[in-house]
Amino acid sequence: MQAQGIALLAPLTAGAGATLCTILIHGLVLTAVVHFMRREQRLALVGVNFWIDVAIVALVTLFALAAHLVEIAVWAVLFMGCGEFRDFATAYYHSAVNYTTLGYGDLVMSPQWRMLGPLEAANGMVMFGVTTAVVIGVIQRLLQARFPDLKD
Repeated sequence: MQAQGIALLAPLTAGAGATLCTILIHGLVLTAVVHFMRREQRLALVGVNFWIDVAIVALVTLFALAAHLVEIAVWAVLFMGCGEFRDFATAYYHSAVNYTTLGYGDLVMSPQWRMLGPLEAANGMVMFGVTTAVVIGVIQRLLQARFPDLKD
């Protein structure tokens, strides 16, 4: 019975470490987005022109996408460190399938580490939720600047 507890502890600990890394990465990107939006406001570009607003939303979305791609890589490195995959491309693919909750199931991890799959999926859902909140916040700010009389 105790061996099962240890088998669960290792993936939970490793998954917690990867999750903390993804939170840090997303926090850094969120900070960059805040600074970017403040800069755009100082330059009086927010809400001035439709195409500028589209470019702002597109850049914020690209920042977030880059963060997700790096976060997928963090999990891929963890999978390689656990000895689950020999090459980074396969580990990255498996990580992307987990992180996005796609769940093809064409690559299966060993019983010792398979708990990392659901942990990464939960982590990916949370990070996509944060991204959604950020993009919605940016759009809301753009709308408020463009239509100051618009109520919440």
